[in-house]
Amino acid sequence: MEHQHEQKKYTCPMHPQIVEERPGTCPICGMTLVLKKAIVNDADTHHHHGSNPPMGHEGHDHNSMIADFRKRFYAVLALTIPIMLLSEMIQHFMGADWQFTGSKYILFTLSTIVFLYGGWPFLKGLADEVKAKNPGMMFLIGFAITVAYSYSVAIVFGLQGMDFFWELDTLILIMLLGHWIEMKSVAGASKELELLVQLMPADAHMVMPDMVHDVKTDILKASDIILVKPGEKVAADGIILEGESYLNESMLTGESKPVQKVKGDKVIAGAINGNGAIKVTVSHAAKDSYLSQVVKLVDDAQKSKSKTQLLADTAAKWLTIIAIVSGIATFLYWYLTGQSLAFAMERMVTVIVICCPHALGLAVPLVVAKSTALSAKNGLLIKNRTAFENARKITTIVFDKTGTLTVGKFEVSKIVSLQKELNENEIIRLAAALEQQSEHPVATGILQKAKDLSITVPAVENFKAITGKGVEAMAEGKKLGVVSPGYLKENNLPVPDNFTTGDTETVVFVIVNNVLAGYIALSDEIRPESAAAIKTLKENNIKSILLTGDNNKVAKSVSDSLGMDSFIAEVLPHQKLQKIKELQSHGEFVAMTGDGVNDAPALAQADVGIAVGSGSDIAAETAGIVLVNSNPKDIVSLILFGKATYRKMIQNLIWATGYNVVALPLAAGVLYQQGILLSPAAGAVLMTVSTVVVAINAGMLKVK
Repeated sequence: MEHQHEQKKYTCPMHPQIVEERPGTCPICGMTLVLKKAIVNDADTHHHHGSNPPMGHEGHDHNSMIADFRKRFYAVLALTIPIMLLSEMIQHFMGADWQFTGSKYILFTLSTIVFLYGGWPFLKGLADEVKAKNPGMMFLIGFAITVAYSYSVAIVFGLQGMDFFWELDTLILIMLLGHWIEMKSVAGASKELELLVQLMPADAHMVMPDMVHDVKTDILKASDIILVKPGEKVAADGIILEGESYLNESMLTGESKPVQKVKGDKVIAGAINGNGAIKVTVSHAAKDSYLSQVVKLVDDAQKSKSKTQLLADTAAKWLTIIAIVSGIATFLYWYLTGQSLAFAMERMVTVIVICCPHALGLAVPLVVAKSTALSAKNGLLIKNRTAFENARKITTIVFDKTGTLTVGKFEVSKIVSLQKELNENEIIRLAAALEQQSEHPVATGILQKAKDLSITVPAVENFKAITGKGVEAMAEGKKLGVVSPGYLKENNLPVPDNFTTGDTETVVFVIVNNVLAGYIALSDEIRPESAAAIKTLKENNIKSILLTGDNNKVAKSVSDSLGMDSFIAEVLPHQKLQKIKELQSHGEFVAMTGDGVNDAPALAQADVGIAVGSGSDIAAETAGIVLVNSNPKDIVSLILFGKATYRKMIQNLIWATGYNVVALPLAAGVLYQQGILLSPAAGAVLMTVSTVVVAINAGMLKVK
């Protein structure tokens, strides 16, 4: 049974794509959100929970708003010429006299149309902001045009003075143009998010027992099988069941080269298939797909406010108060010092218009919208805005070794038996029996070796993982263990004679019935990008430290070959947290990169936690930032992009406040004696220019 309930929603009058559960301000323009009641079916609410936001509808609303401003602008533009020609001040300026009986009533009629039709968005905004007891930009513009119009109407009907109709007309004309341009800029800044949404194909080819049916992507569920033809987008996350191809995942991970995918490999929804047809077993429903989670993550991050945003919001509120107070003070000053009512009115209107906190309200949200969506397209997923903006403060980066600085793919390089009755194959067989329960990269390497040697692996029971030290279990009546060198020391087991390994080899020891039976050495290749990443960090005065559970010899070799500042080896997962705390106690601003599983406490403790190589699993809850690829170059990109984003925000804030500091005194008439005076239209032009500069500056943000 479906129930209907009333749900309060708050939306921005200027940006209807912004819909919030609570009252507040628009994250795009800083305007007060207004109440919009919606009757929602429980069934609908349930159905949409957690799935993609309905971007198409919002985009449509936004486009219709842009079209509305454009239409109003052209209508006002058409009326501007007759209004200018009928205006007494313009005629006086041109030395002409085109007055005729009733001309002032025609001027009044045309100006009323401009005021009501062209000024409607601002008048409606004023009413909404008054109702919400939160005056802002719309209040100021609405107030300014209402004062100009009311005064001019009074002149038509008998008050002595000169009307304001042409100023009113040009003011509304420029405001409409400014909002039209600004909304197009805002649409551009949010475009990357819409592009991410559009990546998800609407239809999929579902493989049925009898034939292939075309179905909507929304209805796919776990274990369905879909066919992806050459050149098509993958419709759901899943695992390749049949076929092989090269997939282009650049829009999802930032990896420009197509990646080869074969049977058993994971694929991500939205990736573009190359020239091979593949069959994919679906992993989960569309709403849980990697892409849906990314879209939700980007959307949440764009709405979440960092300290910089809150600072800008506070400044915009103060600017509104300053605008109202300055406007009234300017009016009183000029009127009480003997200037005409018209002159005092004009100064007040100009001050209020020029002081609009629009550019300030847009300064940070536009950069936020642009940076968050751009990051997602480049495989940098921002879960915490403050962590991202704090990336600029990082002084030390702590790297987890396996899978970040190294490929994370261990290959067996040496097998040594220490018992005559056990040959090398037997050592691998027993080790593989234990490791089939583990997901550690070392386990994968041992199992791969057993597979290469076509060894049948026995079943085990009573499996137990010893945190940071290894694993143990029973197999074929024997008690088996695959352990680290640290375990040998703790249990007083002797290290074998003539024990040698290469500098970059990781060693595990095989124990049978509490006796050391042999050891296996595995090597993990250093990533080709690692050295360049460490070098760039050095150039930016950021220290790099290697933190690993591996032995000292391996850690020193990797650290030295990459030119890192230092290393900390043989660290257990719970000790990583202590090491981060130690660095912080020495005044370092620490970023930690890890795989988000055993590194969770350390990631949470670090000033900036970066989960690396989480691929399609963005459940690295403790990290503020998730990198889709394990590429260390992405970590450098992230820090440099964090710095660039913060720079853009500060540039925009300086521009928006600096412009007001200069323009407000000019509008108030400080240089009137020197013959410099801004008209309301000039004030509107300056305000529009400041807003457009802020929008363009935000749009120029790039991931290096």
